[in-house]
Amino acid sequence: MLQFRGLKVVRRGQQTRRMRDVQQVTAKSENRSVSRREFLRTTAIMAAGVTAGCSSTPTLNPASGGELILDIHQHLDYHHRTDEQFVTHQWNMGVNRTILLPAGRPVDRPSTNNGVSNGLEATCGGNERCFQFAREHGKAYLFGANEVPDLPDAISEIERYLKRGAVVIAEQKFHVECDSAEMQRIYSLAAHYNVPVLMHWQFERFNTSFEQFYKMLEKFPRTRFVGHAQTWWANINKDYSNWKDLYPKGKVTPGGITDRYLSDYPNMFGDLSAGSGLNALRRDEDHARDFLHRHQNKLIYGSDCDDLTGLPDKCQGAQTIAMIRKLVPESSVRRKLFWDNAKRVFRV
Repeated sequence: MLQFRGLKVVRRGQQTRRMRDVQQVTAKSENRSVSRREFLRTTAIMAAGVTAGCSSTPTLNPASGGELILDIHQHLDYHHRTDEQFVTHQWNMGVNRTILLPAGRPVDRPSTNNGVSNGLEATCGGNERCFQFAREHGKAYLFGANEVPDLPDAISEIERYLKRGAVVIAEQKFHVECDSAEMQRIYSLAAHYNVPVLMHWQFERFNTSFEQFYKMLEKFPRTRFVGHAQTWWANINKDYSNWKDLYPKGKVTPGGITDRYLSDYPNMFGDLSAGSGLNALRRDEDHARDFLHRHQNKLIYGSDCDDLTGLPDKCQGAQTIAMIRKLVPESSVRRKLFWDNAKRVFRV
């Protein structure tokens, strides 16, 4: 487990001033009294202050409740959210660092559900967009690399951004078999560059044949896989049988496919993001409490929410943070879920 020494905590007066500065910049942006470039420059400076110094000694975001938070799952242009709204959203959630997951290029083919799933079905920005945003914002933002896996040049496109510093291949959200030849080339590339692959599993729509994925975990032991989305989280339940029910409710019997993947394979990890992750925590709190503790070295916080504020009344990502804090009273375990596991799996 990674250890952090010399942790800097912002003094109360500095917290107040910094939050006031963010609020003032946000208000100016809404009034259009400053340009978009000026807003982003100012918030980048603030973000640099949040993560000042070397990456092992970050300064806390004063909105974080006193905990370091690394969000492994966010998108630019998510349902047309502006950059100004996005920066404010991440700040309000208390996030210290964010990994931006790009979409593949827009194409009309079965793997994108004939174009319906372009932009990750959410108008999300692509590789260059995420790369440029991260470059402008210093240590506060990292980026992934992505492409539609069955395009002829998919590997070369992903590799181009891995060479530029991408920390994950993601978000792989395409209508292909998760054990197809095209996906196996991506798994091999991930092992070569020592980055994880984040998979969106959704029955009959994205990365199909989830129940066969153990074969890939065994075939690619050097590749780190991060599971995400509806079919991944529904399968925590051993009694789950209606795979078309993407957000099942009620009590959970331990030992589902997802539970076994996490328990049996050292290269399998879980992304707590999205409504599916939050539903898994809320549907049976007793099970969720045990699940988080049993897999405390395998689960990683992500938000994957598209709201505009980052405040708990509307923000699913903020609500997931609140649920983790409710279910996990031990600060040492929360630190793994919010920070240490992400640092280790994504090597950041």
